[in-house]
Amino acid sequence: MSREKRYRLLMVCLGNICRSPAAQGVLERLVAERGLEGMVEVDSAGTYGGHSGQLPDPRMRRHAARRGYDLRHVARQVKAWDFDDFDLIVGMDAGNVRDLLRLAPTAEARRKVVMMGDYIGKNAHYDYVPDPYYEGSEGFELVLDLLEDACSNLLDEVLAR
Repeated sequence: MSREKRYRLLMVCLGNICRSPAAQGVLERLVAERGLEGMVEVDSAGTYGGHSGQLPDPRMRRHAARRGYDLRHVARQVKAWDFDDFDLIVGMDAGNVRDLLRLAPTAEARRKVVMMGDYIGKNAHYDYVPDPYYEGSEGFELVLDLLEDACSNLLDEVLAR
């Protein structure tokens, strides 16, 4: 990865209140820990706009805070220009990826779309990041476990480019 160009990552889930803001928080910490501020930028969005303007789900914020993540992202919906603005667009599950591919305006834009599950290593029996919205505490903890693993692997791949 070139030091002259900032690499931009967009994390995407359905409503942008649980998984994608958590992925953004995890990645931002990893970027800071590795001294990559200014080289890697992270944002998040949702394919559904019904939560636009809201902070992440209070349960996700609470579970993330226990691990030292301060999730303050304000939910927004994916826009067409995101496909121009970001180098990689990461969906949390197959439905998110399908929606992103449908929204992508060009073949080049579709090539930017990947699934977070492709980066899960330690929890190999998961091939996607499940939505914890209708789950209890264990669902939010599982999401954070999966994201800490996958985001580290994703950042390693970005750095290798």
